[in-house]
Amino acid sequence: MRETEKVPPISAIPTMTSLADLAEFRKRIYNGLGPSRDSLFDLMDATLTSRSLSSFVELSLSPVFRRQWSSLYKGIERGQPPGRELMKLYAQRISETPQVVLAGDHTAYGRLWSPTLKERTYEHQPQPQPGAKPITLGVGYSTIACIPEEQGSWALPLLHERITSFETPLEKAAEQLQQVCEAIESRPISLWDAEYGCARFLKLTADVDCDKLLRTRSNRVVYGPAPAYGGRGRPRKHGARFKLNDDTTWWSSDEQISVQDEKLGHLRVRCWSSVHFRESAELPMTLILVERLNAPGQRTHRPLWLIWTGNIMPALATVWRLYLRRFCVDHWYRFIKQRLHWCLPHLGSTAQMDVWSALMPLMSWQLWLARDHIQDNPLPWQTKSVSRPTPGRVANSFALVLVAIGTPAQFPKLRGKSTGWPPGQKRTPRPRYPTVKKSLARPKFRSRSRA
Repeated sequence: MRETEKVPPISAIPTMTSLADLAEFRKRIYNGLGPSRDSLFDLMDATLTSRSLSSFVELSLSPVFRRQWSSLYKGIERGQPPGRELMKLYAQRISETPQVVLAGDHTAYGRLWSPTLKERTYEHQPQPQPGAKPITLGVGYSTIACIPEEQGSWALPLLHERITSFETPLEKAAEQLQQVCEAIESRPISLWDAEYGCARFLKLTADVDCDKLLRTRSNRVVYGPAPAYGGRGRPRKHGARFKLNDDTTWWSSDEQISVQDEKLGHLRVRCWSSVHFRESAELPMTLILVERLNAPGQRTHRPLWLIWTGNIMPALATVWRLYLRRFCVDHWYRFIKQRLHWCLPHLGSTAQMDVWSALMPLMSWQLWLARDHIQDNPLPWQTKSVSRPTPGRVANSFALVLVAIGTPAQFPKLRGKSTGWPPGQKRTPRPRYPTVKKSLARPKFRSRSRA
């Protein structure tokens, strides 16, 4: 053994008593994974304890994966994780929270060189090189997550599902939000990015029992309440025009405060109530503007436009801080791509991708339940002590947790060796599929013929 390697002391291994909740949780999800649950459970443990990989098949070399390398793909091919049933299990653990905060977004599982993958679409993905179009070929996944803490990077996913070729991200997010709100007893607050801050998403989620705080783009136009009926013609639906990037169209705000933040500095927050989009005049909302009043010579920051719709809005001094918790979803996307190797395997079908993607929330919840019972094991270049363990720091020490609680998966049984492909039999090439290009259906305007 090299001098740099250290054996963890016995006192550093968590006891089974302190991890009883995690052990019970693992047993419940093990019983619900269906066929190939033993292979899928070993796959999750191998992923949680493997920090860096160059290929997906290297997970079979992990000491906790007790099967042959082919069981990786067979387990994913035959697995059937019940995503909606597992969501109800997650919802039971957050229903006791006084105020449930949800956040939604979608991301791309890039499959640029996979012409045999069915239902591959054009997806948005930022590119590192300047000037490149932020587009990739692959599959989109929509996520609804619970944000359990006011500070930190933890996000507990409730649903992480594929956006099919005949769905849009807004339609998928509205369906997921409906399912989650039905499983949660209390009325939650949901946070959404600028893509969802539009009239279409508000109309899709109008009947969902939750409050919504959405960011909206600065080039949007909203309207004030309609004036009183004058007695002639059709009653007006829209009032004065309010263009967000043109302050000459603004009227006096209903409320304005000044905030001194430790990180952001001096802020001015204003709000306008009873405004609406042109396509959703029946859904009034509150418009919020957050501006950073920089000192002379500092860089100018773009204003932040927010929309509140739902019941009574929180105080203006706190509602804009609530939106900052939405960025935990972005942290979770980065974590599953870099640490849980979500985009590493090049699976042959979208059904296999769905099985592999359904394991991401399961692994994230296991890390969350083990966060208070780990012995921090930072890498040499990391900070030695942290007040709140991040998902990555918990994953670095998760191997000791497995030593304490074990695994409910059964030991593999020897089945002999496969005869392999018959000699001389030709292989049929897999079919190629075209890339699906989604387009927004717009009504066709017909030219009026003159009498």
